[in-house]
Amino acid sequence: MTNIINPILPGFHPDPSIIRVKDDYYIATSTFEWFPGVQIYHSKDLKNWELIGHPLTKKAQLSMQGNPDSGGVWAPCLSYDQGIFYLIYTDVKSHFGAFKDTHNYLVTANNIEGPWSDPVYLNSSGFDPSLYHDDDGRKWLVNMVWDHRKGKNSFGGILLQEYSETEKKLVGPIKNIFKGTSWGLTEAPHLYKKDGYYYLMTAEGGTRWKHAVTMARSAHLDGPYEVDPKNPILTSFNKEELPLQKAGHGSLVETQHGEWYIAYLCGRPLKPSWRCNLGRETAIQPCEWTEDGWLRVMGGDAELRVKAPSLPETPFEPVKVRDDFNGEISKHFNSLRLPVTEDWASLKQRPGFLRLVGRESLNSMHQQSLLARRQQAFQVQVETVVEFEPETFQQMAGLVYYYNTKNYYYLYVSHDELLGKCIGIMSNTKGIYDEPIENRVSIDGWERCYLKAELNDASLQFYFSRDGSNWSGIGPVLDASTISDENAEMVVEGYILDQGFTGAFLGICVQDLSGQKKHADFDYFEYKEL
Repeated sequence: MTNIINPILPGFHPDPSIIRVKDDYYIATSTFEWFPGVQIYHSKDLKNWELIGHPLTKKAQLSMQGNPDSGGVWAPCLSYDQGIFYLIYTDVKSHFGAFKDTHNYLVTANNIEGPWSDPVYLNSSGFDPSLYHDDDGRKWLVNMVWDHRKGKNSFGGILLQEYSETEKKLVGPIKNIFKGTSWGLTEAPHLYKKDGYYYLMTAEGGTRWKHAVTMARSAHLDGPYEVDPKNPILTSFNKEELPLQKAGHGSLVETQHGEWYIAYLCGRPLKPSWRCNLGRETAIQPCEWTEDGWLRVMGGDAELRVKAPSLPETPFEPVKVRDDFNGEISKHFNSLRLPVTEDWASLKQRPGFLRLVGRESLNSMHQQSLLARRQQAFQVQVETVVEFEPETFQQMAGLVYYYNTKNYYYLYVSHDELLGKCIGIMSNTKGIYDEPIENRVSIDGWERCYLKAELNDASLQFYFSRDGSNWSGIGPVLDASTISDENAEMVVEGYILDQGFTGAFLGICVQDLSGQKKHADFDYFEYKEL
């Protein structure tokens, strides 16, 4: 098989948790405030991956209304034991300032594609929970513990506690088994067992430029753990020449033929801004074990091109470029915080169209009528057409380039007292609202309006058309790099006031700030990588 090209999951796919079940490989990644919760990908060869679904599809499993930007699902852990799939995840309700409200849950399924169970509550002591199935049949939860006290290390170590499957709860004593290394910010624990040792893999350095994978081992599950003398085993820190930055948050898998691979988080910054508008992505790399029992990443650094395993290459059908809204809503579309329901997003009310009912503004953390998909390449073109008859400036529908409630660009159709139906652009950068064009453009009398966005690295240009063939540019070239983790972060006098962990989305949305629930009909959505 040819080499694997990284990242294997481009675009917003952070915190990979990888497993093998017989001849099938699965990766689960974080989804934060986007619904449904947790993306699961399938592969036969570690090179070609296909999105097969989301385990958290019901409000009973994941209720995020009101969750902050970059709250919600952090660092899911996927595992398998005795015919059952286990998924552990955190629902983060707050994460700014001294405190973090992090509730950890477990769901299970007999089939990776579901249905998945209702959640079992575990604890709230910290985030990045992981379930380890020991060979004696016992199950153990590890998670980092958050310490809010002034003068303490807020990343307070890795907690271990037993999980009782019969009682469906954590039982027994809680022990802090690892305080971390001098690299700091110890999180993302995963336990593995090999040749009589328990290996504890963690992420350290924070999920930005100093991110790293570190290892420790012990003859006993509860420690003490000996730190790998060559730590970190993977990092891009102080290696600005590497295309893959932020390498960290690793997860291990062994192939059918005894080959080891590490899936890990990475980012590809735009230059010269060093902003990652594709978000934190997933890469993979082969590993080997030394004679003295330590794991080493082959190549040493995060690499774009890596050796593939000795498995037959098994490609999947490419994702369709165009969605004509003739069947179900594509699994590549996501909504914000709440599931898609017929009362605001319908394929039935007007067959062949997606009808979105206007609700709250793009600043809302409660009820947005927005459907979007990840940006997964630096050069992208998206296109849609909307039929919409607004009666007030408070009614809007259109095409959005979205990071979070404080960072977005929006090409929209609305109403103006003088122009009638018109097109405008609005933007939000670090929470500051702007309108990048002086005057909206009248399209009064148009039955439908075609909308398009072209992205070229850090450049965004919007277009509109009456017939879908003759296009006019609208507004200036916009800075696409603002739709990124780096721009979302705001630090004042050492205090983090805002931060982001997601990535850029492209989609369609409708608002009706008057409360009249005016709807818009979209005939198609096209996402094309150039």
